[in-house]
Amino acid sequence: MKLYSWNVNGIRAVINKGDFNRFITEYDPDILCLQEIKAEQGQAPIDLPQYSEYWNSAEKKGYSGTAIFTKHEPEAVFLGLPEVIAKQYTLVDDYGDTTKEGRIITLEFRGFYLSTVYTPNAKDDLSRLPVRQHWDKAFLAYMQKLQATKPVIFCGDLNVAHTEIDLARPKENLGKKGFTKEERKGMDEMIASGFVDTFRLQEKAGGHYTWWSHFSQARLRNIGWRIDYVFASGALTPLIRRAGVHAEVMGSDHCPVSVEISFPEGVF
Repeated sequence: MKLYSWNVNGIRAVINKGDFNRFITEYDPDILCLQEIKAEQGQAPIDLPQYSEYWNSAEKKGYSGTAIFTKHEPEAVFLGLPEVIAKQYTLVDDYGDTTKEGRIITLEFRGFYLSTVYTPNAKDDLSRLPVRQHWDKAFLAYMQKLQATKPVIFCGDLNVAHTEIDLARPKENLGKKGFTKEERKGMDEMIASGFVDTFRLQEKAGGHYTWWSHFSQARLRNIGWRIDYVFASGALTPLIRRAGVHAEVMGSDHCPVSVEISFPEGVF
């Protein structure tokens, strides 16, 4: 199974530029998870009959949102956080209600769960860091709940560089959004809970980034951040064949990330 995750920063824009169809043709993912779609289903000219589509759009028009395109039919689909988990955390702030921003889709297959997430950005002034910390705990609680039943894969834009090798200029950005100790601790807690950063299973070096600023030719100079991930339950580690960061794919300020997993028969 080839799973790709991509923050498209507006699905209509990446389609109109031709980059979305080029990506599908060249990489042919079995499952494609998208973040920051900024649209509702039907607003984008998509003709991909080989995929079933599942969308979770934000209530606010043109903002946030996630989608999953899959060649394998799920047994169940869940949008957002379970209410029993969400009510335990403070997920509303002056910017809005994060539970109404279309930030999570979860598919249940016979052998595993798949969840894609678009984690709230802490903002330049860190004004959304408090709700972000609650979000991290709530999302992890959800993944742990699922993992108690069967293995889990979750992927998406987590809006944090975990370690110093995950961004080009760690000293300059220490304590800034995406590289605060609070956000990095959230990643530590995911790993402590038994989830594995699939890319780091095979690649220990820096220089691999998934997001670049539009300023100062950052992408051309590879001055970037690795803030997009595919995590998996530790039990799936023996099945992971490869993981990738696809900086060559254009169309967004993010690039896709991927994992290839050799599942036995019967997981779909």
